[in-house]
Amino acid sequence: MDKLNLIFVFLIIVAAVFYFYFKTRQFRTRHMFPIRKKMYASMSGASLGGLLISFGFNQLVLFNGVTTYIIAAIFILLGAYVLVFNFRAYKHYKHFVDEETDLNAN
Repeated sequence: MDKLNLIFVFLIIVAAVFYFYFKTRQFRTRHMFPIRKKMYASMSGASLGGLLISFGFNQLVLFNGVTTYIIAAIFILLGAYVLVFNFRAYKHYKHFVDEETDLNAN
């Protein structure tokens, strides 16, 4: 149980770092690249979904009880929804980033 807890804590930290990295990239992207900003926003959202999933599983490892199972299930389901929604958005925006760069190169 203790090793599993450390793995989930590591995943939580990694997801939080990626979230802040992509959110910073989103804010630092110039206003002439709105698609790129949306792509970074969706990448940060996917990282946030991963953080929620890891946090939910970590709570399942640490605590027992019906309340913990319900709350952890909410975190896991919400995290899965956020992760899938933002990953699909990332795949959609990724196709338009090169075109946007070519249009704004002038």
